[in-house]
Amino acid sequence: MKIESEKDIVTSRSCGRKLAADLGFSAVEQARITAAISELARNIYKYAGSGTICLRSEQDAKRIAIFITATDKGPGILNLQEAMLDGFTTGGGLGRGLPGVKRLMDNFDITSSKEAGTCVQVAKYRVVKTGVFR
Repeated sequence: MKIESEKDIVTSRSCGRKLAADLGFSAVEQARITAAISELARNIYKYAGSGTICLRSEQDAKRIAIFITATDKGPGILNLQEAMLDGFTTGGGLGRGLPGVKRLMDNFDITSSKEAGTCVQVAKYRVVKTGVFR
């Protein structure tokens, strides 16, 4: 999904929530996934102007996963270590953005450079119930 406007942020959230619900994630997990997508999409719009949010799912016998990739060709994050500290902000917010996304999700990876922009990849997993044990 392209992120170029506030409307795109809302659309990406809705698509993420629907995918999470279709995959059987609980309401709480759906809210976490939606919050992460919202933060990532808002960062794209606010700091890079445009970019993409890509959603994908995988399933095997043990778990179901939702993967979210946020990419942009913006100016990059000058100091990733600092950006990952709670309370750090360059945009006047509360500084909960990327550290908050990391806490909400099971996996978190970020790369950023002035030349290539920023790519954040996150994942949330749900264990598949395999039956009743007696």
